[in-house]
Amino acid sequence: MTDSATPPLPAALLEALARYDTPTICNALEIVAPARRLVGYTTKPLVCPFPDLPPIVGYARTTTIRSVLASGLPAAEQQQRRIAYYEYVGTGPGPRINVIQDIDGPDAGFGAFWGEVQSSVHKALGSLGVITDGSIRDIAQWAPGFQALAGSIGPSHAYVHADNFGGEVRVAGMTVRSGDLIHADRHGAVVIPLDVAAKLPDAAELCGRRETPILEIARSKDFTLEKLKEALKRSAEIH
Repeated sequence: MTDSATPPLPAALLEALARYDTPTICNALEIVAPARRLVGYTTKPLVCPFPDLPPIVGYARTTTIRSVLASGLPAAEQQQRRIAYYEYVGTGPGPRINVIQDIDGPDAGFGAFWGEVQSSVHKALGSLGVITDGSIRDIAQWAPGFQALAGSIGPSHAYVHADNFGGEVRVAGMTVRSGDLIHADRHGAVVIPLDVAAKLPDAAELCGRRETPILEIARSKDFTLEKLKEALKRSAEIH
């Protein structure tokens, strides 16, 4: 858990990481952290209703939710838990991204935790968006600029409530702990280890330089297989 009174990474670094899409960040991680090639990112499809929003980078606020069964807590205790949840979401290093696991198993997404109200509240609390395998709704009334990656879109909130928060969650194949650094866009999301984050902008630029000769010949009217072979060779020599 990386939560602390001050952000563990400079804001300028987070801004630099947000200039790249999530696939590029994954490519860069393959260079600086080869062991991450098979772990740490979403591997199942998620719905993104706002594909034109830019990438987001922030520290995870983790929650598990349920909607098929009512919470069973007295109203006063439910209200206390809701306030405690908002205090958790709205404190700690920022910016923040909510990562929400629906633990209703085959009924995940039965009820939507996220809609007009929650997107607006969480945006006001300093969150940039949500990544969830549950459902969302109120797309037309959603808080402007608040990104969403969700398991589904549905109409009702059923009995949805936060079951727990601050622990480890697993969403669309990605395991996340509270305070983890997350990069996300329309493609999905990835956890960035803090100890390699500063190396990623240079690695991302290297990926781009290596792709350039291949793309140039692939997009050229003079494309030939021989020229492709030459471009691949040049690409491999770029360090």
